[in-house]
Amino acid sequence: MPKRKLYAQPRVIRYESEAEYPDWTRGILLSLRQALEAPQFEVKPQYVTVVDCDRRYVEVSDSFCQLIGYQREELVGMRSDDLTAPNTNDIPTVFRLFQKLGYMHGLWLLVSREGTRILVRYEAWLRPDSYIEGHMEVVGAGY
Repeated sequence: MPKRKLYAQPRVIRYESEAEYPDWTRGILLSLRQALEAPQFEVKPQYVTVVDCDRRYVEVSDSFCQLIGYQREELVGMRSDDLTAPNTNDIPTVFRLFQKLGYMHGLWLLVSREGTRILVRYEAWLRPDSYIEGHMEVVGAGY
């Protein structure tokens, strides 16, 4: 009868928690978790405005100034109504609704200094300091 080879049974080590793992094992786990972790993306707003309760600009981003064709000094203090395309929104009604909800998003049609109509997608919310911050991205533009 042929002699049988005996193979060693694998040794199983059980740990109560990860804290008990050897350093090299913890290092492998950490690198695996980082590799498998879903990437976190943040989209920075392209155009930012801040208006007060009278709908007057108090802060505007450089990119918004360039988009609209005004200098920051000209825009600060100007009403947002002045840059809204005529006959596109009932601004007082929209503003009252916004004040009630504290948040809105949607489409808005702006007019640049040169008369170009600029359709933006916006998101706006009431900040703790009672100013309204809006973030926008351009959807389209034309005359």
